[in-house]
Amino acid sequence: MRFAWLCVLLFLALPVRADGSTCLQGTVRLASGEGLAGVAVSDGRQVVTTGADGQWRLPAVAGGPVFVIKPAGYALPARADGLPDFWRSGADAEGCDFELLPAVTDDRAGSALDVLVFSDPQTANLREVGYYRDAIVAPLHGSQGARLGVTLGDVTNDVPSLYPALNEATTSLGVPWLHVAGNHDLDFEVEQDRGSLRSFREVYGPDTFAWEEPEAVFIGLDNVIYQPGQRPAYTGGLRPEQFEFLEAWLPTLSADRLLVLMVHIPLFDTAPGRETFRHADRERLFALLQRFPKLLVLSGHRHTLQHVFHGPDAGWHGASPLHEFNVGAASGAFWSGVAGSDGIPDSTMSDGTPSGYARLTVDDTGDYRLSWHRAGHYRTDDPAFTDVMALHAPRALRRGAYPAWGVYANVYMGLEDTRVEFRVDEGEWRPMQRAAAPDPRLLVENVRDDLATELRGYDRSPEAQPSTHLWRGALPTDLDAGEHRVEVRAFDRWQGEQRAVTSYRLVERAPPGE
Repeated sequence: MRFAWLCVLLFLALPVRADGSTCLQGTVRLASGEGLAGVAVSDGRQVVTTGADGQWRLPAVAGGPVFVIKPAGYALPARADGLPDFWRSGADAEGCDFELLPAVTDDRAGSALDVLVFSDPQTANLREVGYYRDAIVAPLHGSQGARLGVTLGDVTNDVPSLYPALNEATTSLGVPWLHVAGNHDLDFEVEQDRGSLRSFREVYGPDTFAWEEPEAVFIGLDNVIYQPGQRPAYTGGLRPEQFEFLEAWLPTLSADRLLVLMVHIPLFDTAPGRETFRHADRERLFALLQRFPKLLVLSGHRHTLQHVFHGPDAGWHGASPLHEFNVGAASGAFWSGVAGSDGIPDSTMSDGTPSGYARLTVDDTGDYRLSWHRAGHYRTDDPAFTDVMALHAPRALRRGAYPAWGVYANVYMGLEDTRVEFRVDEGEWRPMQRAAAPDPRLLVENVRDDLATELRGYDRSPEAQPSTHLWRGALPTDLDAGEHRVEVRAFDRWQGEQRAVTSYRLVERAPPGE
């Protein structure tokens, strides 16, 4: 009896993780059973590496789900839900071992790492999960060719019970998929930031994690600080334990690969005069990242598409500006707008970008390319509306009128220095000018919604906001009467020259009274 009580007391004395488990040690092994040395394991704060026999042990009580940092050249088996099996929590703490598999090699000459980047699926019900499945995931079946995928938060719209249905759709692609937490993945009933991702962790595991590929290293950070009882209810920032993780792990990395930081809240301020990401945290983060010459930040949250290059004004003092790609939303404008014949809402975002996803391609030197891809429900036979840009021009103008009307090109991935040109009827190419204005294509939808006496869809299209990637060129009116072909070309930094085509008609019209 005394021995039994002693066993109970010893069990109770074991350090217990914040998520209720005792997962403090284990082994990283190959499928053959052989232990693997030198593999990093972490709880999002502490970082240890396996010994020669593949065993690891945390020095102190774990602060969250324990995860293995998948080393380059290896793969992970899938969990029952199809997600990569790289973490352990309270429910499966009895087995704190991790298994690694040999990575499947790509025999294509010059092959590069291809990553699918989703952000903000933000589904509120099963109907919207169906939109996500049919518009975003289904068109990728059989042709995606990616080695990794990531969702940059707001997996659902405050409905964690939808996670399984979303996972079923996403994992059907057969790609290892990582998830970053967003502000709509919070459990709002809790009274403090700690514990606000309970539902997220139960399905997706750690909200701080890392993953290595031969071409790039990926770090996922939950940067949503929950502020219950305050307005706003959250802000952007990082926690002390996240800095402990970065301070412990980043020095172990070489600087020859691309380092990709994946977050939900942008690191730049998104509201005038308000600190939407804590500046002190940003400066501390930038100081840790400064030694990496090849660096990319991926963020979500805003349901628009934008590139920001951080410099000294933002606390970045690296050799070159730090590129942050604020990825557009898979849900676009929250699954709003008029539905097409397939029942999927248009959901063009407020800056005129069609809903969709990004692709990140990294070569073996760490150089990267980015591209944007429209969701599958948009029509594909319109040469004025492509994966790269959307054009808008008046249908008819009076011949000889003052040339005050223009062709607009919304070049979704356009940067400040992107060269955009147009020509009419195979004439000379003329430069287009950046226009800090709303996309006229979306303004047309706004007016149609305003004039309709009944709702045209479940939710209206968003109110058009000034776009950061819109260009304008004045259309000539001194040409012959009739139809004129307008061609626009944009020189994309990563994808090269891209073109789209539209037209307008010049009409002879006598002055009134003649």
